Amino acid sequence: MRPLVESGPGDEVVVIAGLTKRYGPRTVVDDLSLTVRRGEVYGFLGPNGAGKTTTLRALLGLVRPTSGTATVLGRPAGSPSAGVGALIEGPGFYPYLSGRENLRVLARYAGAPAGRVDAVLDTVDLTDRARDRYSTYSLGMKQRLGVAAALLKDPELVVLDEPTNGLDPAGISDMRALLRRLSADGHTVLLSSHLLGEVEQVCDRVAVISSGRLVVESSVGELLGLRRLVIEAEPLGEAAAITTRLLGPERVSVVDGVVHAQAGPEDAARINRALVLADVEVSGLRQEAQTLEAVFLQMTGSELAVADPDPDDRPAQRTGRLSRRGATR
Repeated sequence: MRPLVESGPGDEVVVIAGLTKRYGPRTVVDDLSLTVRRGEVYGFLGPNGAGKTTTLRALLGLVRPTSGTATVLGRPAGSPSAGVGALIEGPGFYPYLSGRENLRVLARYAGAPAGRVDAVLDTVDLTDRARDRYSTYSLGMKQRLGVAAALLKDPELVVLDEPTNGLDPAGISDMRALLRRLSADGHTVLLSSHLLGEVEQVCDRVAVISSGRLVVESSVGELLGLRRLVIEAEPLGEAAAITTRLLGPERVSVVDGVVHAQAGPEDAARINRALVLADVEVSGLRQEAQTLEAVFLQMTGSELAVADPDPDDRPAQRTGRLSRRGATR
């Protein structure tokens, strides 16, 4: 887990306020507000279909929000800016060209200096394979080349949509190392993901989203500081209601006949006292350390998938041609 980045007032790179996106009667992003600070790696977490990709596309001007506002680097979302590089949905390059040739084509399209091609290949550790055809690349190498494309104009903000999606453990490790290098080089990174173990290791702060709504925005350390409080009590319904009243519904659930709550030591004492005063019989109350995944699953009530997906989370159709969605802005 990375140390929390210290930022002062006015250091907001991304500010989203009340962002809502509807497709017909269905609300995909619902009154979402969050802030990404300069210099941090910010994890945007949620199950597949939670609205992550739609939100990122709105930030880049690829989707028009139904309501709400968003600014990127102090300008309205979607404004032309050399300060933003993005990889949305996945890279798309010419399969018969080499990695270097693909980046040269994109550099000309994006107006990036030709000298940046070799620099970004070195950043993503693809220099040794730069002459090889894109069609011979592994999935992890293709993802890293997509990140290289996003870095061509040396952007201040790098937006990456599920960059480890589908990668094997070696590919995930490579991507994790790349994200750390980007942060060390001074880039601000906005990273969407549902792979919580990876986010826990590289992110400074996270926003957890479920069904298009923000569940919590916090540092990783603060989230992990909320231990799981397991309460065995009768009557169960009254115990759950009292705990919910004290902590809020997003931090309480009932699983297998016991109450589970995200709570610190001071909360445990307060909850126990309230239950006893309400004549609820408490037979067990214990705290357990937990992973970010456990926090996420309790807060979202999700198995990391939803039945009705976000339309912008569906895989993009591949045509074998260069995808503009992987280009720098």
